[in-house]
Amino acid sequence: MKKLQILGTGCPSCNRLAELTKQAATEMNVEFEMEKVTQIDRILSFDVASTPALVVDGEVKIVGRVPSVAELKQII
Repeated sequence: MKKLQILGTGCPSCNRLAELTKQAATEMNVEFEMEKVTQIDRILSFDVASTPALVVDGEVKIVGRVPSVAELKQII
């Protein structure tokens, strides 16, 4: 099972990244658990300079942008 974490304070871009990530994982039939990390101290613990960010199984994969579903499928 993949652990997908969306880092962000709840801005529209953060919400969009969460939606597209869920869509990509669902379309690929990947078992996943998604967590939205909104607490600033937890976001900073991932050493990211901007949000939104995507973390897959503990590894930061995307920072500061919302990729396409196709790109997310490659990352996941």
